[in-house]
Amino acid sequence: MMKRWSVLAAAGLLAAAVAMPAEAQKRQIKMSTIAPGSSSYLVMTTFANLVNQGQKDFEITVDATGTATKHMVDVGRGSIDMSMTAVVPYEWMKNGTRIYKKLKGIKELARNLRIIFWFPLGAFHYTVYESSGIKTLADIKGKRAFIGPPSGGQLVTGLGFVKAVTGLDPKKGDFKSINLNFASALQAFQDRQIDVYTIGCLDPCAQLQQVAATSKIRFLGLPSKADLDKSPALKKFFSPPGRAKGVIRKGVYGSNHTNEGDVWSNDAILGVTVRAGLDNDTVYKMTKLFWSDLESIRASAPYMTAVTLEFAAQKANMAFHPGAAKYYREAGVWKE
Repeated sequence: MMKRWSVLAAAGLLAAAVAMPAEAQKRQIKMSTIAPGSSSYLVMTTFANLVNQGQKDFEITVDATGTATKHMVDVGRGSIDMSMTAVVPYEWMKNGTRIYKKLKGIKELARNLRIIFWFPLGAFHYTVYESSGIKTLADIKGKRAFIGPPSGGQLVTGLGFVKAVTGLDPKKGDFKSINLNFASALQAFQDRQIDVYTIGCLDPCAQLQQVAATSKIRFLGLPSKADLDKSPALKKFFSPPGRAKGVIRKGVYGSNHTNEGDVWSNDAILGVTVRAGLDNDTVYKMTKLFWSDLESIRASAPYMTAVTLEFAAQKANMAFHPGAAKYYREAGVWKE
């Protein structure tokens, strides 16, 4: 069992395991997540696998295309049942601001979302080849950088962090922000067509393990957690709910990981959201199955180490689905 999980995770094939042909009597529950290989994808497909393996009443099917910001709208409309969410984009959604500013009825759609559990995205890895000569975030001036896919929360957050640290802004022509999806950006980075590849992920991140297997890489950020508190711009950046400080430990990507010490950057709080109308019993069963079986696969799925019950049940800016809330009370995470 352990070996099978390890192989699936490394190969990025968890979604294939999730999308097995369903028996006729099983209800289909539609989940959307982002690109294979990302932390979000791995966490959510692990969730779906554990739930699917633990019962025979319904089956979660996973679509790993598109962006979370669009998926959240789809959940609100009821065209899918579940998706990834994040504290910051949900704040934009429920207030009708930023990327949702022109979307009619967005505040009403936001009210149809409920959280099942929260998990950390992992540090934003602003990645360059050692041979590029880029040593700091300030050195990306005049370069071609993928900070995140268009209309995604990572792009807005990543650009904000870069600006807070360096003052650089692609809107002013300081560097070129490349609009690609994650898969295309990774390929462009490997082909040396762009200078910076950014992904928020829990270490060890499969995409970066792939790159580090053949090339020396460096991560851009600051040398200590204290440095993230030094400037007014960074204090302002970290002030909104859902933004956190993240660290990439020295040498986590092996001998081709060239940073001399730890690197600190930004992190974010993500979650699995579900439409409010999905019945309580189903959501309760999902939540209980996931947490009951998670411990059995942690050793072969190291990215799940940071996914903890206490982190999952923290109260942020989205109401918990009653089915999930029932489990957290039974598990003693919530004392009230």
